[in-house]
Amino acid sequence: MISRVTASAMTQSAMRHLQANLTQLSRLQEQATSQRAFTNPSDDPAAAATALQVHAQQQRNDQYARNIDDGMAWVTTVDSAISSSTSLLRRARDLTVQGANDGALDSTAKESIAVELEGIRDELLAQANTSLLGRSVFAGTSDAGVAFDAAFGYTGAPGSQVVRRVSDGVTVRVDADGSAVFGTGAGSVFALLDSVVADLRSGTNVGSHLTAIDQRMTAMLGAQGAVGARQSQIERAKEAAVDNSVSLEARRAAVEDVDSVEVLVRLQAQELVYRSALAVTGRVLQPSLMDFLR
Repeated sequence: MISRVTASAMTQSAMRHLQANLTQLSRLQEQATSQRAFTNPSDDPAAAATALQVHAQQQRNDQYARNIDDGMAWVTTVDSAISSSTSLLRRARDLTVQGANDGALDSTAKESIAVELEGIRDELLAQANTSLLGRSVFAGTSDAGVAFDAAFGYTGAPGSQVVRRVSDGVTVRVDADGSAVFGTGAGSVFALLDSVVADLRSGTNVGSHLTAIDQRMTAMLGAQGAVGARQSQIERAKEAAVDNSVSLEARRAAVEDVDSVEVLVRLQAQELVYRSALAVTGRVLQPSLMDFLR
């Protein structure tokens, strides 16, 4: 049985093909303009789902990068404060050794040493109260503006830690325990220097304080070593975050971006197809009965 093909059926079929060609041409033009493989999730649902996952990973990695930068600022500040404190304590030890030489010093020389030691004590207290963006780096999670008060009491939160998440499942401590670094109250390095000053002025030999100064120096150096190890860990995390950022951007580009040269070639080819389809349709589908009769 032979089916009859009407002019209406031919017209509808031709229009469907022309519309399909025009849709593809429009899509390629949009890709060439936006440089994106798709603009709506419905264009490519699988690619859109992958793109959403990659964007979520990028956002998470960006947050880790911000945490790393903040954590690096903390550990750098802590390391600098402890480094300055150890230098001050070394000077205090040298002065204590000088003050222990009773036979070579008169009262004026001892007083001069005592005054300098008091200055070192005040500088140490200032280092112990070092802050970053309004938060003490030696007070743990405490909101107190300082870690030590004027009586050398520790005002931080005992046992607390300030941590930063630097990658999935990895956190790093970025502060230091001020009570462990400087001691507290009567057992603090500040009170120790006060004792040296008092003995100097009273004529008591200060050589007995050298052991306590050395112990406090050891505590500071130990804390600085721990901070340095955490700083190295954060630096490694930063390198990993940078590498991950590059990898994620490459994955995103592979899913969302288009090859400009390839799109332009396809666009030109599609324009040729569309123009050819228009020309063929115009010749096959005559616009009027008179044209058909001619």
